[in-house]
Formats: sequence, structure tokens, C-alpha cells
Amino acid sequence: MPKLNYKIIFHLMGLLLLFNGGFMMISALVSLLSKDGAALSISSAGLLTIFAGTLLMFITRGHRKEIKKREGYIVVTFGWLFMSLSGMLPYLVSGAIPSVTNAFFETISGYTTTGASILSDIESLPNGILFWRSTTHWIGGMGIIVLAIAILPLLGIGGMQLFAAEAPGPNADKLHPRITDTAKRLWLIYFGFTAAETIALKLAGMSFFDAINHAMSTLSTGGFSTKNASVAHWNDKPLIQYIIIFFMMLAGMNFVLSYFAFKGRVQKIIKDEEFRLYMSFVIGFTLITALVIYFRADVRTSSIAHPMVLGAGESAFRHSLFQVLAVITTTGFVTADFTMWTPFLTVIFFGLMFLGGSAGSTSGGIKVVRHLLTIKNAVMEFKRTLHPNAVLPVRYNTRSVDRGIIYNILAFFILYMLSWIIGASVLGAMGLDFTTALGGAASALGNVGPAFGDLSPVDNFGGLPSAAKWWCGFLMLIGRLELFTVLILLTPFFWRNR
Repeated sequence: MPKLNYKIIFHLMGLLLLFNGGFMMISALVSLLSKDGAALSISSAGLLTIFAGTLLMFITRGHRKEIKKREGYIVVTFGWLFMSLSGMLPYLVSGAIPSVTNAFFETISGYTTTGASILSDIESLPNGILFWRSTTHWIGGMGIIVLAIAILPLLGIGGMQLFAAEAPGPNADKLHPRITDTAKRLWLIYFGFTAAETIALKLAGMSFFDAINHAMSTLSTGGFSTKNASVAHWNDKPLIQYIIIFFMMLAGMNFVLSYFAFKGRVQKIIKDEEFRLYMSFVIGFTLITALVIYFRADVRTSSIAHPMVLGAGESAFRHSLFQVLAVITTTGFVTADFTMWTPFLTVIFFGLMFLGGSAGSTSGGIKVVRHLLTIKNAVMEFKRTLHPNAVLPVRYNTRSVDRGIIYNILAFFILYMLSWIIGASVLGAMGLDFTTALGGAASALGNVGPAFGDLSPVDNFGGLPSAAKWWCGFLMLIGRLELFTVLILLTPFFWRNR
């Protein structure tokens, strides 16, 4: 095995730091325009990050312009760590989050689009810090690396290895033979949806600042809000919540399907098996939840809910649809405390944490296509038992699925559940109770945000022991990068040069 090209790895780390610093300067501008007093702190953090990135790129300017799969995995994993470590600076320098542990937790929760927070009074923070907080979501949503490879031709480097390591789902759909063109199209769709939701929310009654922050959080399926009560702050404005519902649904879809929609290829969307199952999950669980709420629960009992302005039926449907989508797509916004909607629904929502959105979306979790192919393979195993000599391939969208992909998905399931069990066990060993440990591990690994027990939608992660926060940060990272990308770096054979 050839030696690692360390220079190109650190060169790309410098490039990512430049991106990070540039976005910090935008947040500093927001702070300056808001006159919130944090502009100097944020700009100082941005300049320091830009300086570090420039220095890294200068030192490694003589790198060999070649990147292979091993370098791709390292760049993706350490790229997220470099971004998270530098992304703490606005919080630390401004004093908004003075603790390194808390600042790192908030930052990695942002980049991994988990949306779990240690903050108890969000509305007291300066606008520039709130904007930076949402920006970490937006950057992480489509993927830092996809952003970077859009400009890699300027460096004379091919980006396929990076895209393969970063792109969510069991396989990376490409819109164009050139990987950089694929990245540009994905970002164009992502940016367009963000702008459209911002405008829609502004017209529906949000302030422009709240609108753009919630749009960035929605399209990234992150869940950071500018309000202490999250989207429940607008429970008296159903239109705002329906707009967020619509864009959460889009964010949980494969972005390639959105591209097909813009090209007028609607039939391709309708025939897509993952899309049909995704919508079936949303509709089915929404109806179950709405019926239970209507007859057995009351969304107004939530301590974060405002009085309902429309009928009980509409309220039950809206809150059900909102929370089902928020958990399935791992967005994590809340309009009510769903852990108080009867024990039956608590179990339902716990199970939803393991669904995830579509492959090729910005959502976390296991992903719908993996569930679909696992179910199909299980059905085929029954048939193979009855007909051992028959050739019975698993088909997806009329095409036969390679056995290697099936093995990969089965391995992913085993590794995911094992990671969750170990994650919960470690949290339990750190003093968390049974419900909190199970829910916290599932939420962190699936990048969901709100959990159960002491981490319910009306609580936050600020009360966790410091070690538990770092452990949850690790679970967020491996969950966002789909386990293999990070965990393969922990194997000894990955680092052997022979």
C-alpha cells in the first residue's frame, strides 16, 4: 500500500479553514449590522481561522496533486474535526459559550446537523452568534467536502475520492459525469431552497433574521432555532409551521430527485421506490399520531406550546405531521413536547429516530433505502429457502442490486445498532438514567437533536457531564459520516504502508 500523501491532506485542511473563516466574517457582518456588540469578537475568530488556513496552504504548497481513497477518508474525518475546533472560536472569543467542552459540543452539533444544544437561553445571545450557529448547520448540511470539491479544479485535483467518502447513503448518485459539476448542482439546489424558504417565512410573518436562520436550519435538517421554544414560538401562526413542514420534507428527500423535478422528469420521482416508502412512512405515522393526539392527548399540555388558534383536528394533524417529519428527517425542530403524548407515541417516536430520511438528502439516521433493501433481502431469503436453486436477486427501481451492496447494508445495520448499544452503555456508565442514556445515544448517533428523559424537547444537553458531551460529540460525528468513514480510521490496517 503506498504511503499517505500527508501534504495534500493538510493542504485541504487549510482550504477548509479558509471556508470556515470566510463564513465567520459573514457572521461578523451580521453582528455589525445588528449592533449587538459581538462583531469584533467574531471577526477576530474569523481572521485567526483564515490566517491558520492560509499558513497551512502555504507550508504545503509543494504537495503532490494526487488524492486516493485513504487520503479521502482522512480529509473528510479530520476536515470535520478541524472545522469543529475552529468553529468554536466565535463562541469562546465572544464569551457566548466560555467553556471549551460546551463550545465544542455546540459546534460539532451544528456541523453534524444534530441540533442538540447546551444553551438554556438562546434568545439572550447576540444576533451574530445566532447566525454563526445556524451557519454551522448550513455548511454541514450538504457537506463541507462537497463544497470544497466544487473548486478543486483550481488546485488541479480530482475530487471523486472525497465525494465517495462524504456523500450520504449507500451509493453516491451523480447528476453529471464530472464530480465537481455534480457538487455545483447540488449546492445550487440547496442554496435555491434556502432562499425560497427564507422568502416564504418572511412573507408568513417571521422577521427576516429569524427567517434566514430557520431556513438554514431546515434545509440542513439541523434544528437550531433563534427562539427558546423552537418553532413552538409560532404555534399561533400555523402558516409558518406548514412552510417549515414543506421544506423539511424536501430536505429529507434525495436532492437528485429535486434536480429531476426541475428538469420536468416527474415520473422518475413517482417511480422511485425510496421516495414512495419515505412518503408512506411520513403519511402513515402522521395519521397514527394525529388520531392518538386527537382522542387521547392534548398538544396544549406541553410547556412549550402556545394556545391553539384553529380547531383540535387541525392542531392534531399539524403537530403530528411536523413532529413526525422533524424526527424522520432528523431536523429536530419542536412545536410541542412529543414525549408527553402518551407512552405509545413515545415508543413510536423512539423508533422513528432509527429511520432517517432518504439517501442523498441532508438528513441523518440509517436512511430509508437501507431499510427498504434490508426488507427486500429478508423477503428474498424466505423465497430462497423454498427455492434453493433459483436465482432471486434483490431489485431496486427495477434494477438488480449487487450482493456487495446488500452485504454493506447489513454490515452497516449491525455496526449502527452496536454503536448505539455501546454509546448508550457508556452514557449509562457516566451516570445517565436508562431512558436518557438510550435516547441520548440514539439522538446523537442519528443526528436527531431532542431525545427522551432528561434530554426531552423541553430540556437540553447542558446538564450532561463533560465526558458525556465529548462522547456524544463522537457519536454525532460517526453518525453524520455514516460510521465507516470514521471507524475505518480506528483500524490498524488502515495506517499500514505496506
